[in-house]
Amino acid sequence: MDLNNLFIEAENALQEEFKKVDRIEAIYSEKVMNAFHKNNVQEACFNSTTGYGYSDLGRDTLESIYADVFNAESALVRSQFISGSHALNVTFFGLLRPGDELLSISGLPYDTLHEVIGIKENGSSLKSFGIKYSQIDLVNDDFNYDAIKEYLTNNKVKVIEIQRSKGYSTRKSITIDKVANVAKLIKEVSPETIIMVDNCYCEFVEEKNPIEVGCDICVGSLIKNLGGGIAPNGAYVVGSKKLVDLVAERLSLPGEGREVGPTLGINKSLYQGLYLAPSVVASSLKTAILTSYALEKLNYKVSPKYNEIRADIVQNIEFGNKDDLIKYVEGIQASSPVDSHVTPIPWDMPGYDDQVIMAAGCFTQGSSIELSCDGPIRPPFIAYQQGSLTYNYGKLSIKKAVEKLIK
Repeated sequence: MDLNNLFIEAENALQEEFKKVDRIEAIYSEKVMNAFHKNNVQEACFNSTTGYGYSDLGRDTLESIYADVFNAESALVRSQFISGSHALNVTFFGLLRPGDELLSISGLPYDTLHEVIGIKENGSSLKSFGIKYSQIDLVNDDFNYDAIKEYLTNNKVKVIEIQRSKGYSTRKSITIDKVANVAKLIKEVSPETIIMVDNCYCEFVEEKNPIEVGCDICVGSLIKNLGGGIAPNGAYVVGSKKLVDLVAERLSLPGEGREVGPTLGINKSLYQGLYLAPSVVASSLKTAILTSYALEKLNYKVSPKYNEIRADIVQNIEFGNKDDLIKYVEGIQASSPVDSHVTPIPWDMPGYDDQVIMAAGCFTQGSSIELSCDGPIRPPFIAYQQGSLTYNYGKLSIKKAVEKLIK
């Protein structure tokens, strides 16, 4: 197959899908701009604090902006969070106490949370602190509403966790309309139960966010969507003030909470990243849509398909064999701006049960809003691709990866 013709055909066929992405980008561009204006962003917000970080204007203003963007009461946006998984860990320990129960209603959580929860034994897990964990699997890529209702009727659950993105699974990511439906059910049956959403990879993809559809608290990473490829690290937590304050006191210490935490010169990057995020997320989505179309034409199984509603920026490509998975990931690495000369190999990555191969030639280590691709070396040998700072860089990279694959 002539690859140039394939990609010309793809772009011609995808114009209506790209227009849908442009519409969402426009919505969030206006929302972010309005939040910047409402909170009087000024050059003084880019100043740095050290030590305890008391009275950091930039940090406090940025958190007000995040609260406005999510239509939430409060936000915690900190570089002290190492990753999205770290922010989820801190949120769990902030909200749960010995004897409480955590219930996942989206099936098995992402691999890096298994030791946090105690699914895999660890002396520092929630389980080791006497916190019970239960799980209700999805049914046909939707919540098992009857099982959730029955469980909440017969059990006292402190926190319900919803992981919207698929992680290393074959299920579909969870759209906001499904989150809205299950949140309504939960609040009718057990109004005191806290609904916590792992929103990683999902920000600025759909018109609404989990807080706007009835969830209590929402967590995400800044080296994914909302960092815009500019933020060097960090994560956010948004939601009700009472709950976000509990998380802040677990991140720092009781009695000081959000009042401490120096920014050490990072503020400008976090502001600029959020400002660019609507455009960068749109580029990531267009790259994913192009990938889906092209790889399906090459007879690989893809999810989502190019014209499906998307909940996140992740594109699955099922190769069915180890060699094709490795070749494609090598192609993504070879097209990266950083370390393009490096050949990725499967390795025993901390927090994962299987070897993982990862292409991540990024300006920020581990950044998955930059074009990256990874997958566990296990059947059915799926590559999980996400990100791209611009659409044209994404298109060039996908072409190079496909060239390596078909040769």
